Amino acid sequence: MRINRLALATGVALALLGSVAFAADKKTVAVTSIVEHPALNAARDGVKKALEDAGYKDGDNLSFQFETAQGSPATAAQIAQKYVGEKADVIVGIATPSAQAALAATKDIPIVFTAVTDPVAAQLVKDPEHPGGNVTGVTDATPMPGQVQLIQQVAPKAKKIGFIYNPGEANSVVQLEAMKKATAAVGLETVEAPATKSSDVASAAQSLVGKADAIFVPTDNLVVSALEAVIEVGTENKIPVFSGDTNGVDRGAVASIGVDYFKSGQLAGEKVVRILKGEKPGDIAVSVPGATDLYLNQKTAGPMGVTLPADLVAKAKKVVK
Repeated sequence: MRINRLALATGVALALLGSVAFAADKKTVAVTSIVEHPALNAARDGVKKALEDAGYKDGDNLSFQFETAQGSPATAAQIAQKYVGEKADVIVGIATPSAQAALAATKDIPIVFTAVTDPVAAQLVKDPEHPGGNVTGVTDATPMPGQVQLIQQVAPKAKKIGFIYNPGEANSVVQLEAMKKATAAVGLETVEAPATKSSDVASAAQSLVGKADAIFVPTDNLVVSALEAVIEVGTENKIPVFSGDTNGVDRGAVASIGVDYFKSGQLAGEKVVRILKGEKPGDIAVSVPGATDLYLNQKTAGPMGVTLPADLVAKAKKVVK
C-alpha cells in the first residue's frame, strides 16, 4: 500500500515537474499587422506555417498571438507596447508601420518584419546584409521598371500613370519616387493622388479621371485595404487599374507582378525559428524574395478598356476569367 502511494506521489511530482519544464520551454511569437487584407493575412499565415513546419505548434509548445491595428499607427504602437510588456520571445511586424512601432517599443526583444518594401528608408535596419541590433526580416520590393513595363504591355497608349498612395507611409513614398524615375526613363509621367485615410481612396481615384490613362496601386496598406473603390472608378471610366499586390487581381485589378506574400511570410517565419533556436536577429541578413509572379484578370480587362496580350496570358501564373 505504501509502495503504491509512494509511486503515485512520485508520478504526480514528475508530472508537475514536466509541466513546469514545458511551460518554461513554451515560446511566444507575437504578430502585429497594420491592417487586415488578403496579402498581409497571407504573410501572417506563412509565418505560422513555417513555425509549424519547424515543430512549433500553437497551444502546445507555442503561443501564437495576432493583433491588427486596423490602419492606425497609434493602435500599432499600443499593440507593440503590450507585446513588450508580455515579454514575447519574438515580435513579428507585418508592414512598415507595425514593424516601426515594434522597434520604437523595444531594442531588446527580437523583431522580424515582412511586407516591408524598403527597411533602410523605414529606418528599421542600416545594412540589410548585416542588420545588427534586434531586427531582421523580409522585403516585398519588386522593381518598379518591371511594373511600368507591364503597364506598357497591357495599356500601350497610356502616357500618364496615376499613383494612389498614403504620403504618411514611408514604404509608399519610396515606391512613388521609384515610379517617377521608372516612368521618366521611358517618357511617361506619374500623376500623384494622395490619400491619408481609407475613406479618401475613392476620391483620390476619382481625381485621376481625365488626368491619368492608367492607375497603379502600390503595396500601400491603406490604399490596398480600399482597393475596391479604385476598381470601381477604373471600371466606370475605362481606366485600367494595376496592382503591386498580386492579391489585388482577384479583387479586380487588371494585372499585377509581385511577390507571393505567403512565401514571404514563410521566409520571415524561418527567421523567427532561427531566433527561437538561439541566433541573433542582427546576424541574420534581410531577405529579398527571388521570384515574382504575374497575375492577370481577363474579366475586368474589357470593362477597363484594354485587351490582355496573348503572350502575357500564356506566361501568367494565374488568370482570372
